Amino acid sequence: MDRPNWAPEGVDLHQPSIARVYDYFLGGSHNVAADRQLGEFMLTTEPQFPQLVRANREFLVRAVRLLVAQGVRQFVDIGSGIPTFNNTHEVAQNAAPDARVVYVDVDPVAVAHSREILAGNDRVAVIQADVRDPDKILSDPALRALIDLSEPVGVLLLGLLHYIPDSAQPGGIVGRLRDATAPGSFLVLSHSSWSTAIPDMAQMQDKYNTEVGAELTPRSRDEIVALFDGYELVEPGVVEYPDWRPHDDTVAIAPGGILTFYVAVGRKPGPTEGPTD
Repeated sequence: MDRPNWAPEGVDLHQPSIARVYDYFLGGSHNVAADRQLGEFMLTTEPQFPQLVRANREFLVRAVRLLVAQGVRQFVDIGSGIPTFNNTHEVAQNAAPDARVVYVDVDPVAVAHSREILAGNDRVAVIQADVRDPDKILSDPALRALIDLSEPVGVLLLGLLHYIPDSAQPGGIVGRLRDATAPGSFLVLSHSSWSTAIPDMAQMQDKYNTEVGAELTPRSRDEIVALFDGYELVEPGVVEYPDWRPHDDTVAIAPGGILTFYVAVGRKPGPTEGPTD
């Protein structure tokens, strides 16, 4: 195939990348035939994947704007994928040009694409690391060069923790990130849950994990609420995506799908109290 000019050398474009599949679902241009083929296959499992991915991105846009309005000027986006199409740095820096963003992803393909796209933006860094090792993320020199952990920071975990099994203690991961950030910091989280319309969730989870090749662990609303231990939830709390501060551009999610998304923003309490409307 002809190599697109956005594709870094050394990245095998014959192998699909879930980050590029998400770009495909978003209507972006950073994807190739192998990604589109996997995306179309995923639609046979959950036909609303494109709407769910777009809903996740639309929630990111609104949440980042909220944090900027609250005075946050630094963001750590973990599990960021490929930062195209209204991603964190675009939204934050459009609202506040001095905003600084560190993207973190474990996928070397996503990291390579991200570095290629973001070359020349000195207020953005990209590091390769696993969310299961938050201390490595927090001590990375590239993060430390841009992020002052003694000041409020927005930590984004969007569509990520449902790929972390219970055995890896996702609550402990969030707790470590919370403890390392200053009072007045925020957690922005989206997490999948099985629809109540699915009668045999365990069987469906096995089918998804086998056919799509990703270990998905959807959690109940109560389990997702527990991830915000130590945070004050911003209104309206942990709700399904369409109910989080709906706007005219809220992406429609039809009933009867396999998956639903819960989303929320939490604030670490401390001396910098203020409204979160």
